[in-house]
Parts: sequence; structure tokens; C-alpha cells
Amino acid sequence: MLVNGHLRSMLSVPGSSERFIGRARDVRADAIAFDLEDSVAAADKESARRLVGSMLRGFPAHGRELWVRPNALDSGLLEADLDAVVGPGLHGVHLPKAEAPQTVSTVDHYLTYLERVRGLAPGSVRLMAWIESARALAQVEQICVASPRLVGVSLGSEDYTASLGVQRTKDAAELSYARARLANAAAAAGCAALDGPETDFRDLPLFERQARAARSVGFGGKFCIHPDQIALANRVFAPDEGEIARARRVADAFEAAGEEAGAIAVDGSMVDRPVYLRALRVLGR
Repeated sequence: MLVNGHLRSMLSVPGSSERFIGRARDVRADAIAFDLEDSVAAADKESARRLVGSMLRGFPAHGRELWVRPNALDSGLLEADLDAVVGPGLHGVHLPKAEAPQTVSTVDHYLTYLERVRGLAPGSVRLMAWIESARALAQVEQICVASPRLVGVSLGSEDYTASLGVQRTKDAAELSYARARLANAAAAAGCAALDGPETDFRDLPLFERQARAARSVGFGGKFCIHPDQIALANRVFAPDEGEIARARRVADAFEAAGEEAGAIAVDGSMVDRPVYLRALRVLGR
């Protein structure tokens, strides 16, 4: 389930595999992203598109959001992907290789047309954009406001580091600037930031370290490529009992003092309005 309206975990499921799609019926990710892009071989693109399009109409959401990652705009496959999957049951499109604001606005126009001809509510199909290159990161602030249906951005770590010509490392120092800039751009635009995947799905301690690093700079969730990563993401990106208790004390004390009190002391620390507002976010208020 979603916590305070935020996606803590999004599980990628290859759209060409009926077996993996079947196994995803019971996973406890906040969202499932049926993939038509990187995990699907070129020869299987058309059959994967048909499979995901037909499956979405009856797939059990169980409180989860159902997304599709189509192929990129410049692939020549995006239009057919959207035509196959846009309909009842689809919450959003996780757009890969959003290189510029124009990429997002073009896909917005496609979705507007498909919503109209299929009788869907305007804006009901949301967008998230993958930031996967130095060029895209240089325009991430504009990308975040390129469409009113865009609700989040994701960092495509592998493609981004490839565009820089550097290697991924265990400590992810090479992602520090990208994470900070993307998270700041998302917060400024009022949308979510979702961290990219860890490709070594067996190294769960690495996954947790990177999830915590991403959360510390403003990310609200993480993209998962294996079901074993989901519980970790859900735990890392949700406030723990100590955070909730502290937030409750801050909110109660600030509200009891009233706005005219200005700053007050709680647990030996100063609490003013920004601290109070942060506490409300933790409490989902």
C-alpha cells in the first residue's frame, strides 16, 4: 500500500513473460511497472505489447498502482505501445529517456488524444519521466513542469553514468550530484523522486544502503527489479516508529502553543514552523 500517498517501491516486471506477470499478482510493491522496454528483446516487442494490453484489463490492483514503461519516443515503438495499453486499469506511463521537456509534452498530447477517444477522464493517465543522461539532467527542472500529468521523475543510474563515461561503484559517489539535483527539481515542482534500480539484486545490504542514501537527499521511493527488494524499499522509505513519535510530539506541542508563540522547545530542540510542517508530512497530514 502507499504511505502518505507516496510510492515507496515500484517493481519492474518484464512484459514478455507470462510467468513473471503471474508472480507479480501477489507482490506487495506500491506500484508495478510492466516493462516493454529494456527487459524485452526486440523480437518480442509486439507480443509483449499485446500481452500487457490484454492483461491490464483484469490484473488485480489490490491497492497498488499499475504502470507501463513503454519504449522511448525516438524508438518508433512508443505510439503502438500506448495504443495497446491505455485504457481502464492503467494508472500511468513511466516514460524512458525523457531527454527534454518536449519529449514529455509530446507524450502528454498522445495521452490526451487516447483518453478522449476511449472515454477516459482527462488527465487520468499520469506520467513519470526517466532521467537517463547528462543532457536530461541538465534540463530536469524544465522536464518536471513540462506536463500537468507528470507526477514524478526517476533516475536511470546505468544510462546516466554511461552518458558521463564513468563506472557505477558500490558507494555511488558518481550519482551524488544527479540525485541531489533531481530530488531538488522534483520537490520544487511538487512531484515525486524515485531512485533507480540496483542491478545486483542479490546484494540486499547494498540495496538498503543506496535506498537510505537516496532518501537522505529527498527521494521518496526506489525502483525494484526483484521481489526481494520490495520489503526493504517499503521499510526504508516509510517513517519508523521513532520518527512518527517525534513528529507527533512536535505537532502536538506546536499546535498547543499556537502560531503566535513562534519558536518553542521540544525534546531540547527548537521547533518553528518549518519543523512543524515537516512533522505534518511525516504524519501524512
